[in-house]
Amino acid sequence: MTRKTLLITGASAGIGAACARLAAPTYDLALNYRTDDDGAAKVKADCEALGAKVILCKGDVGDPKAITDIYAAIDAAYPRLDALINNAGIVGQTARVTDLDYDRMRHMFDVNVIGAILIAKEAVLRMEKQGAGSIVNISSAAARLGSANTYVDYAATKAAIDIFTKGLSDEVAASGIRVNAVRPGLIDTNIHAKGGEPDRAAQLSVNVPMKRTGSAEEVAKGILWLLSDDASYVTGTTLDVTGGR
Repeated sequence: MTRKTLLITGASAGIGAACARLAAPTYDLALNYRTDDDGAAKVKADCEALGAKVILCKGDVGDPKAITDIYAAIDAAYPRLDALINNAGIVGQTARVTDLDYDRMRHMFDVNVIGAILIAKEAVLRMEKQGAGSIVNISSAAARLGSANTYVDYAATKAAIDIFTKGLSDEVAASGIRVNAVRPGLIDTNIHAKGGEPDRAAQLSVNVPMKRTGSAEEVAKGILWLLSDDASYVTGTTLDVTGGR
C-alpha cells in the first residue's frame, strides 16, 4: 500500500510534534519548523523509528520566500502531497490592547494568518491536480473567548483562521479536498511560556468543566481523525478540543 504524504508546519514541539508522532505509522512526513533544530531532529528520529520517511523543511511561514522553499523541498522529495496540518503559529507576551504596537501585530498576522493562508494555497494547488486532499488548520478556543487582558491580537488571528477554513472548504470541496479546523483549549504545551506565563494553563484549568488541561496528544488525535478517511463526509467544520470550555 502506498503511503500518503503529510506536511506539518510548526512540527518541532507541542501539538505539531504530537501530530507527527501519531501520523508516522501511516504517513511519510515533511516537518516544518522555524528555529528549533534539536527539537526537529528529535521528532524526525522518533518518526523514522515508527516507519516514516521524513524530511525537515526549516523556514518561517511568515516569510513568503520560506514558503516557496518549503514546497520546493516537498516537491523534490515526494511525488504528491496528500495532507496538511497548518499548525505553525506564534503568541506574544500577555498584554492589554492598549499596550499593543504595530510591529507585534504585523508579525503575528504575518505568521498566524497570511502565512497559514499561503501554506494552504500551495497545498491546494497540488491537491487539485490530484483530485483529493485533506487540510486541518489549527485555530484556538481563543477565537471564541477573546482572551481579554492577555492575547486579544492572537485571538483575532485565530478567529480569522476559523472563517478562512469555512471559505476555503467551500471553494475546494468539489475538487475532492476537505478543509477543517481544530480549536485547542488549555493545552499543556510551551506556548504559554512563550507568552510569559508558563503556569497559565494549569492556573486556568479550574475554569474548564473537566477541571484539567489537555495534552498535545489529545489534540493530535482529533486532528488526525479529521485528516483521515474516517471523516470523509466532514468539511468546513471546526472541532473544539477544550474539555468543554
